[in-house]
Amino acid sequence: MFSKRIVVCLDVRDGKTTKGIRFKENVDVGDPVEMAAEYYRQGVDELVFYDITASAEGRGITIDMVRRVAERIFVPFSVGGGIASVEDMRGVLLAGAEKVSVNSQAVRNPSIISQGAALFGSQAIVLGMDVLRDPSMPSGYRVVINGGRTVTDLDVLEWARRAESLGAGEIVLNSIDADGTKEGYELTVTRLVSSSVGIPVVASGGAGRPEHLAAVLTEGLADAALVASMVHLEGHTVDGLKRFLKGRGVSVRMDGIGGDEERR
Repeated sequence: MFSKRIVVCLDVRDGKTTKGIRFKENVDVGDPVEMAAEYYRQGVDELVFYDITASAEGRGITIDMVRRVAERIFVPFSVGGGIASVEDMRGVLLAGAEKVSVNSQAVRNPSIISQGAALFGSQAIVLGMDVLRDPSMPSGYRVVINGGRTVTDLDVLEWARRAESLGAGEIVLNSIDADGTKEGYELTVTRLVSSSVGIPVVASGGAGRPEHLAAVLTEGLADAALVASMVHLEGHTVDGLKRFLKGRGVSVRMDGIGGDEERR
């Protein structure tokens, strides 16, 4: 049985980690490099960094931050925001990230997925998908871009399958309806996408209690659960979440807990 993963997300704005609700009302919560080091110590399986204003401001990712994070952690981490070309991907990977995440740019230019996969391997290319419930769509869910500000004509399942065929190695599926609400992941869309593609799906948006992670990793069929507010603001720790999941019979990796001292 493959172990389920816990992924911590750090949304970065102006060099600080920030958190909002449904992409609004953001507040700064700390330094992303120091927070990354702490979550690594707690045994996080992966980290995700999104420069949430890079695309809107028409600039690239902050490469210096990527380098500083790579010096402090030794687990895979993915970087997204402002990645508009394979040259941008190369810069992020050379700075120390294992994966690059494309979202709005991939919708506008799907070939960036296939180009990136051809050059760097599918394992390095992550598709970020922000989705909204919409009963007018075949699957019941619509893809939105630009931080939830722009709706598209793309159906969630259509886009997920196409991205996989283009070479994406993973999907981070974020429900804007659930994002930041702490009321639980959107299980229906997570299960729908997870059962329709052959690549890993990371569930995002809505985690508030440990039970929510257990639900999305079992009922939702997700390969990983992404958390933010729970660990940034609510006092939960990665190791505590893993112990809870293990107690619920969910297979998780425990060997990383404790950071460097326990890995030697």
